[in-house]
Amino acid sequence: MMRWWFGRKSAPDMRPFVPAWLKTDEQPGFARSYDNSSNRMTGAPSPFDQVIGAGDGEATTFELKKSYGSGELRRITRPISGTVRVAVDGAERLTGWSIGAAGTVVFDTPPDSGTVTAGFLFDVPVRFSEDRIEINRATFLAGEAPSVPLVEIREA
Repeated sequence: MMRWWFGRKSAPDMRPFVPAWLKTDEQPGFARSYDNSSNRMTGAPSPFDQVIGAGDGEATTFELKKSYGSGELRRITRPISGTVRVAVDGAERLTGWSIGAAGTVVFDTPPDSGTVTAGFLFDVPVRFSEDRIEINRATFLAGEAPSVPLVEIREA
């Protein structure tokens, strides 16, 4: 389980945040997308960044995954639209595939052979870990929420 703390300082920054917090009363475990820039690759995604499978002439669906140097493998369920690039056997595929449900790459026809790779940016699913939050409204247009603890949710 990963935890993050972030603070928001200006009223315009807090506007989208407060309604999301209020939803926790209705749906306490509701996952939200969080832009965790520390998980981003440097530069633009390349279609050769991550190995996601191997073509066998039958499989058409491959789960997006990110591999870390420690051997950890993270399933990516929330790729950022328009950032996914795919290659088969070292050749980028510009067409013939789409992004399916929960971060899968779906080929129109199964790749015959070769390593299937992908590059992408992604958001992390999180929920608020606290039942309450302290917000300081310094003035009408300024305030802060100095500590907002988040917990990562590992989606299947």
